[in-house]
Amino acid sequence: MPDYTLQVHPSVHDIDPTAWDTLLARQTHPSPFMRHAYLAALQDSGSATSRTGWAARCFLLWQGDALAAACVLYLKAHSRGEYVFDWAWADAYARHGLVYYPKAVVAVPFTPVPGTRLLACDGEARRVLLQQLIAWCQEQRLSSLHLLFAAEEDIASARQTGLMLRHTVQFHWHNRHPQQQRPFTDFDDFLMSLSQDKRKKIRQERRRVADAGVRFRVCRGEEISVADWDFFYACYDRTYWEHGNPPYLTRDFFVRAAARMPKMWLLFIAERDGQPIASSLIAVGAEPSSADGQSGMQTVAYGRYWGALERVDCLHFEACYYQPIAWCIANGVARFEGGAQGEHKLARALLPTQATSAHWLAHPGFAHAVDEYLQREREGVEHYMDALQTHSPFRHGA
Repeated sequence: MPDYTLQVHPSVHDIDPTAWDTLLARQTHPSPFMRHAYLAALQDSGSATSRTGWAARCFLLWQGDALAAACVLYLKAHSRGEYVFDWAWADAYARHGLVYYPKAVVAVPFTPVPGTRLLACDGEARRVLLQQLIAWCQEQRLSSLHLLFAAEEDIASARQTGLMLRHTVQFHWHNRHPQQQRPFTDFDDFLMSLSQDKRKKIRQERRRVADAGVRFRVCRGEEISVADWDFFYACYDRTYWEHGNPPYLTRDFFVRAAARMPKMWLLFIAERDGQPIASSLIAVGAEPSSADGQSGMQTVAYGRYWGALERVDCLHFEACYYQPIAWCIANGVARFEGGAQGEHKLARALLPTQATSAHWLAHPGFAHAVDEYLQREREGVEHYMDALQTHSPFRHGA
């Protein structure tokens, strides 16, 4: 077995950006949200810091002078911003006089996008890194370790290491005609693949937005002006406060993210009478077209944030689904991930997709109880997925 050396650092700036991004690029699911610049922007902007309950610990596993594996772990003082909900677990700990926080989370803060979490040169290094994470959590007397929205290779290592698995459901759109197995040529081609009732509903919703005098302006990368970012943030900020919560991300985060990763961002701005009234932001990245990485790269888009300063019927659907899908078709994007929750996405051809997380609890009794609960929950998720599949929005036999 190769000799490994583990280093633990308190800041993402203790990691060499080139070494980190080079290792990330070797992964099967190299999420753009795992890039060093993105994680640094979260930290430097004050969005994900110890003050907000996200204290970073960067784990680097070395094999000689080579970086064999790496990840960022966050010590969490709460469960906000994770999208895999364990509030009931924390409550059960409290009712039994036990301390659940701090806990350890390997995830991208505020970002429920699946992707590789344990960057590694091979499966053995990934397993060793995970074993080191558990040993470190035991040394620190932490209640638990949570690997959220992980890729298949992470889950395989977690399963081998004995972690408990938890499934959730997301909704993703694929740029592939379900019968003819080819990319869509345009939005009308996409509509014609849908059942008549779904096609009619989407056309009606789009017509309502157009009849309200709303038009869209699309900007990418450096085309997005400071004024555009300011307007987007006003929408983003208002949406969070309307739901009774302060926004997770600061305006400074988007300043840094736009400067360091300009090509990652695509902004849709809804305008009426020449004035902006709403916006939606998506991110764009690339991943290997096949698991073996031999078929080149494909582009993937990720729905992120939306907000409006005026109410227009069906504007949310247009800004968050129809405009991005039309853009994806026009630009040859393979997949658009609409994120977690929201069965209304199914009617817009975003299909249910399973996302998986892995969990380790230090307390044997609670680990056993949670494991039994997760077995029942997984069965429920499977039945839910089956039920959703029976409501496919696509035409049959076309």
